[in-house]
Amino acid sequence: MIGERPTKQQAEEAVRTLLRYIGEDTSREGMQATPARVVKSYDELFSGYKVNIEEILNTRFYDISNFNDIVLLRSINFSSSCEHHMLPFTGFVDIAYLPDGFVVGISKLARLVDAFSKRLQIQEKMTANIAEALDTYLKPRGVAVRVAATHSCMTSRGTMKGGSILESTHFTGVFKDQAEYRREFWHLVKG
Repeated sequence: MIGERPTKQQAEEAVRTLLRYIGEDTSREGMQATPARVVKSYDELFSGYKVNIEEILNTRFYDISNFNDIVLLRSINFSSSCEHHMLPFTGFVDIAYLPDGFVVGISKLARLVDAFSKRLQIQEKMTANIAEALDTYLKPRGVAVRVAATHSCMTSRGTMKGGSILESTHFTGVFKDQAEYRREFWHLVKG
């Protein structure tokens, strides 16, 4: 973050300014509490900036009976906001990894998605961030991440192309280097 963080009051005044910019009367009954509600919702929508990724992936399970095959969690729902228009994009994430001696709880994978999706960004960046975090903190033999999402900047403004879905992937380790692992990943997620 660059510069000093504005206060809550300064953030609420900025919302009032934007409301006046679009032509809204900020003094009318229905709008008086809107700046405070928007700032409160931003605290939730962008809570990923406050998350420690290493802490999320710190709980590990080593008693896995020599398990060494693909771990896959499919269809993790998410909602994020694009950094270009600050409009939502929503969809799901599929995460696979090949453990190297331990696994993490599946809720940790969902929390990892939340940590990165609750930030301003582009989908491709989020996809790579999730994969690279798993690669960095778990040191597995490989990671595969697929994200599929619908973007409001495509459906509610601009080109107005409802129904379009952007898919992005990021592979590390054996998923990147060995085609048979990528094929197995695609077979599992499309299954």
